[in-house]
Amino acid sequence: MGRVLVFLFGVVSYGVFFLAFLYAIGFVGNMVVPKSIDSGEEVSTGQAILINAILLGLFALQHSVMARSGFKKWWTKIVPSPAERSTFVLLASLLLLLLYWQWRPLTGVVWDVQNSALQTILWLIFWSGWGIVLLATFMVNHFDLFGLRQVYLYLKGKEYTPVGFRKPAFYKFVRHPIMLGFIIAFWATPKMTVGHLIFALATTAYILIALQLEEKDLIAYHGEDYLQYRREVSMLVPIPKKK
Repeated sequence: MGRVLVFLFGVVSYGVFFLAFLYAIGFVGNMVVPKSIDSGEEVSTGQAILINAILLGLFALQHSVMARSGFKKWWTKIVPSPAERSTFVLLASLLLLLLYWQWRPLTGVVWDVQNSALQTILWLIFWSGWGIVLLATFMVNHFDLFGLRQVYLYLKGKEYTPVGFRKPAFYKFVRHPIMLGFIIAFWATPKMTVGHLIFALATTAYILIALQLEEKDLIAYHGEDYLQYRREVSMLVPIPKKK
């Protein structure tokens, strides 16, 4: 029964993640969803910045702390090890849903592209960003990344084995294509408002800082293999390095 419950927890956590991911597209793109980055209750500029900063800070704090190996060692003394990744995914997704719900728009216009051809190009870039994110997760094992593989193996009574270090497709050109995809998606918009700009700036800054921490963990885990990979492949900008 314990194995079944852990598996169901992983499935529910993944479901919440996928909902949060799909909503993110509509939230940033101002489409389909009832509450987007430029809609909702308007408050004073100072109050909006404070509320939005707290929401972004909560997500950044959770994401950074729970991703560290030291925290994982402590955390798995409380939660079952096979559910560790699912717990991380669930909490991150819930904080994203909170951000969507409580985000305060700042609708001052920074730029507004009127040319239809340029609008189309920007929307294509926007969708390509999200496409890069999703495809890159499958290139490194989507279901392991979001905890489903761990709980499935536990359900079957099989020992978990790490996916291992690989450099498929996008990963031959940049070390962190998922993060590159997010940056593209957050910045590519025909109409950039003040609120959207703050969101794009804050998330980009967080990504750049968080990747420094992740790189340290990857070096500690993979050793010389990752150091060589870092010498050969750029972090985010697909510029060839000298080998």
